[in-house]
Amino acid sequence: MQKEKIKILIVDDEPDILEILKVNLQSEGYKVSTAENGKKALKKADKINPDLIVLDLMMPIMDGIETCERLRLDSRYKNTLIIFLTARSEDYSQIAALDVGADDYITKPIKPRVFLSKIKSLLRRKLEPKDSILKYGDLSIYPEEYKVILSGKEIILPKKEFELLLLLASKPKKIFKREKIMNSIWGHEVVVGDRTIDVHIRKLREKIGEKYFKTIKGVGYKFVN
Repeated sequence: MQKEKIKILIVDDEPDILEILKVNLQSEGYKVSTAENGKKALKKADKINPDLIVLDLMMPIMDGIETCERLRLDSRYKNTLIIFLTARSEDYSQIAALDVGADDYITKPIKPRVFLSKIKSLLRRKLEPKDSILKYGDLSIYPEEYKVILSGKEIILPKKEFELLLLLASKPKKIFKREKIMNSIWGHEVVVGDRTIDVHIRKLREKIGEKYFKTIKGVGYKFVN
């Protein structure tokens, strides 16, 4: 997909941020649209069907969390990339953003170079060829569809949980260190705590089963098939 064909929607209630991000993205050749709140963002997304949405967390009328939830409930945006903008640094807001289906987040104040690097990284990851279906007993993982089937039943996972599962399951019995997990799932530019990884592993265990995940104390995790 060529840059000029990639559609990006920026949603933020601060006009200065909208303008700065729009100018930087357009300078890279992307087709950019904007919206001032979540309600307008849903209408704009319906019109342009964006490939990527940059979504502010704290907004009037409809905040970023609710907007993301509504987008993910619409099958048209199941695989649309969503990156949050947030002025908060608390773990709970970051985890909340990822739990509703965001692909990543970046904190304000925004550094244009870091922002563009994040956008390019996410788009590159989306366009890269995916691996074939992974099957382990009654568990099947479909990378291209972000789908998990367990004992014939589809298990719905937020994107970060799915990507963590896919990472671990891609090399069964390999021990993935925490640093590797952080860099692979959340990227080098985003700082997340160990608790973020632990929370995602706990949720995967609840949804898929304890037997698939083993904790290596002081090191990281591995997938057991």
